[in-house]
Amino acid sequence: MSVLDKISSPEDVKRLHEAELTELCRELRETVIGTTAKTGGHLSSNLGVVELTVAIHRVFDTSRDRLLFDVGHQSYIHKLLTGRRDDFGTLRSFGGVSGFPKPSESVHDAFVAGHASSAVSTGLGMARARTLLHEDYNVIAVVGDGALTGGLTYEGLCDAGASPEPFIVVLNDNGMSIDKNVGGMALYLSRLRLRHGYVAFKNAYRRFMKRFSGGRWLYSILHRVKQTVKEAIFHCSVFEDMGFVYIGPVDGHNIKSLTAALKIARDAGGPALVHVITTKGKGYPYAEANPDAFHGVRGFDPATGAIPASGESFSTVFGDELCDLAATDERVFAVTAAMPSGTGLSEFARRYPGRFFDVGICEGHAASMSGGAAHRGCVPVFAVYSTFLQRSYDMILQDIAMGREHVVLAVDRAGLSGEDGETHQGSMDVSFLTSVPNMTVWSPASFAELREMLRQAVRRETGPVAVRYPKGGEGEYTLGGAAPVRLVREGRDFTLVTYGISVNTALRASELLEKRGVEVEIVKLGRIKPMDFGPIEASVRRTGRLLVLEEAVATGCLGQQIAAELAARGVPAKTLILKNLGDRFIPHGRVEELRRLCGIDEESVAEAIEADLGIVSDTGETDGKDET
Repeated sequence: MSVLDKISSPEDVKRLHEAELTELCRELRETVIGTTAKTGGHLSSNLGVVELTVAIHRVFDTSRDRLLFDVGHQSYIHKLLTGRRDDFGTLRSFGGVSGFPKPSESVHDAFVAGHASSAVSTGLGMARARTLLHEDYNVIAVVGDGALTGGLTYEGLCDAGASPEPFIVVLNDNGMSIDKNVGGMALYLSRLRLRHGYVAFKNAYRRFMKRFSGGRWLYSILHRVKQTVKEAIFHCSVFEDMGFVYIGPVDGHNIKSLTAALKIARDAGGPALVHVITTKGKGYPYAEANPDAFHGVRGFDPATGAIPASGESFSTVFGDELCDLAATDERVFAVTAAMPSGTGLSEFARRYPGRFFDVGICEGHAASMSGGAAHRGCVPVFAVYSTFLQRSYDMILQDIAMGREHVVLAVDRAGLSGEDGETHQGSMDVSFLTSVPNMTVWSPASFAELREMLRQAVRRETGPVAVRYPKGGEGEYTLGGAAPVRLVREGRDFTLVTYGISVNTALRASELLEKRGVEVEIVKLGRIKPMDFGPIEASVRRTGRLLVLEEAVATGCLGQQIAAELAARGVPAKTLILKNLGDRFIPHGRVEELRRLCGIDEESVAEAIEADLGIVSDTGETDGKDET
């Protein structure tokens, strides 16, 4: 029996002998590599936290103690140790194990986590609730050094450090430290902090000094002298300045050292930060050599480390076109929030390093910085996933739209994005972008349209412009142009309005209906704000029936906006069907499965139209009009 076979709950981890831990870590890595090779997922980050996660489960009880992961994609080892090993092969599959923490999945998952930099704030809230409700449990936030590029982390750290709440922050440092630790004194202080007696003595000394008259004054004087001497020799840590007991740096792949450090933090009696040094991709040579390539993978050959070529996508087309635009206009520069390769900007960064700015996980800062640059004459293009753009909404309003600054938002992963689930679906951008005054929003349906709409946004538009496009490749619709609206197919029975790659679903649905003798007129919007409403009105007046198809949440969707405009214009419509994602968060799964779940696949669209027309049985095939 393998060591991992013995683990059905975290309690089993606590019972393992020290000699078994190394083998357990090896088997955990082997399982994660084998699974993600088939399902895809976040590999490098999980391989780097194997020993850390094992140590956490040896010290804490996560069925009671609250363990928070920031960002959350490094929770695979935690899932394997908390009763989900048998289902781990369903990772990121529809109805299977989520790739992120999910409380509905297990009592061991403390909180939903998919965006960076929030764990310290969330954890402090839990710690304060624990005190106010007179409960007894530990709160641990595991924060990657990447999350330290986000301002929200520092808001949380400042508040937590000034709080008396017992609260543990584990800084998983796999590439960058906030404070550089150098020299023999740094190593000495690290060893000193790792001794169990150090913190206990420090706390006892503080209590003793406060018992007698003048003790507080004397303690304060001695403390200041110690700090002055220490900082003159070696400025230890910004975290200590914030009020944390700083423990580390600790070897993140040594379970014994990690366990000792976590116990010290647990017993510190206040906010404590454990600084852990890890290697991203640890234990898999291909991931260690190229951790970025194996950060998020679609699948790979575990024996050779070969990752299948992804092919052309909307992201790569965007990056290529932006390079061409930058070649002829030196005012153009690119901005990303820690996602250069994901947004297709790697080649731009190579060709124009002086005009490429990766600001870290700081979407709000990226938006405000872009607004400032635009105000002084540049044309910044901020490439960002739809789900992360949500973090910039106030800055888009205040620092871009209000001043009509010419900032181009390249909104990647718009609409359903698939296996990463609720926290990553691009379902909100239509609602919030179309609510912004002075904003223009384009939604290409093909690679050719993306190229032309991006050129339109950069060269000819004024004020803020968003160009939103999906993850992956294009479908059957490959026409080009930057037309605000286009009549894609003529019909007499029903008007179907859509935009983006949903036009492919609309075309397939119309082909299904054509076999039932139903002619559907398809109106495709290229620009969703401001809308050219004339062709929609004309079509609805002809057919009297309307279905609006989109990958967006219901509230504030384009269908609602079109319905309101029809009513305002007094356009009679016997039927109004809105097919969208509804008022909910969409789980993980393949995009095709999620479309069926939400009723926006071609079969569901065709069935809705048939039901409205009262078609209940097969009437045979009928000739329809050709696509125009």
